[in-house]
Amino acid sequence: QVQLAETGGGLVQAGGSLRLSCTASGRTSSRYAVAWFRQAPGKQREFVAAITWSGTSTIYADSVKGRFTVVGDNAKNTVDLQMNSLKPDDTAVYYCAAGSPRDSFRSASQYDVWGQGTQVTVSS
Repeated sequence: QVQLAETGGGLVQAGGSLRLSCTASGRTSSRYAVAWFRQAPGKQREFVAAITWSGTSTIYADSVKGRFTVVGDNAKNTVDLQMNSLKPDDTAVYYCAAGSPRDSFRSASQYDVWGQGTQVTVSS
């Protein structure tokens, strides 16, 4: 069983940058994809970005495309989310998730292992 832990959240001003890291421990698999989701207060959890464990494919939500980059390091068992040009609307708890999606990489139901989340707050 894989366990995930996120680090790197915090408070940043609009226009600033943060880098989140998701570290996997336990039995990982090359069949896994790792995704980042976020949930703001009073809103549903939404897809942010995903990467295949091989790192060959990435996908982004339109709202973060061009600002966020997801990158994996198999040697360290980490998947990082580099967030640039942050906006107040990016404020949320960010979760990483792992699974073997059969359908859409954007769907939370495709992931069966989740981290505990890390808070990102962007001030205006």
